[in-house]
Amino acid sequence: MPLGAILKLFMPKDRVFYSLFEEVSGNLKRMSELFLNGLKETNRQKRDEMLRTLEDHEHRNDELTHRIFIQLGQNFITPFDREDIHTLTTSLDDVADYIWGSAKRIVNYQMDEIDATMLDFAAIIDDCAAALHRAVHELRNMREIRAITDACVLINKLENDADDVLDNAIVRLFSSPDISAVELVKRKDLYQEMEIVTDKCEDAANVIESIIIKYA
Repeated sequence: MPLGAILKLFMPKDRVFYSLFEEVSGNLKRMSELFLNGLKETNRQKRDEMLRTLEDHEHRNDELTHRIFIQLGQNFITPFDREDIHTLTTSLDDVADYIWGSAKRIVNYQMDEIDATMLDFAAIIDDCAAALHRAVHELRNMREIRAITDACVLINKLENDADDVLDNAIVRLFSSPDISAVELVKRKDLYQEMEIVTDKCEDAANVIESIIIKYA
């Protein structure tokens, strides 16, 4: 085998991994925007149609995740630690799974009313996804460490905000005399699912922070 071909086997595929991560974060950003816009739609039929399209985006995320794992198995040298690549990939995929899980609950539970709590969660999720997208894009060069750190700090703050939204929502649910038991269970389950999306965003942000500590 020619020397050039041998050396090529050991060259890091930075552009491949970074491009795939950027595709994933861009897909998550589109999912969060669609989710928020779907909840703002007052016509239930149109809203359900918008939310159902999130399944396609979740499948797209699965495909990108699979491609990253294939690259991880094929390349001897990677741009950063293999375990970090695996953990970040899994964390980002979890975000997509739980956004789709939240959308699916709204459709399957046949929810007529989108309340302020759901909209608050959707807005926080959208902000988290946008911050993740910024952080992932900066990983390619790691020249703007402050920008990555600021994005991760923002995600941590947003996750705390989501905790407060959930706590207040649960208190209101169980103190309301007018809500039926079935509706209470549905809303509590949905609120908790939406809060988990922010937990998964924070998990991904923590991995990114770990990466920049090691390699910046």
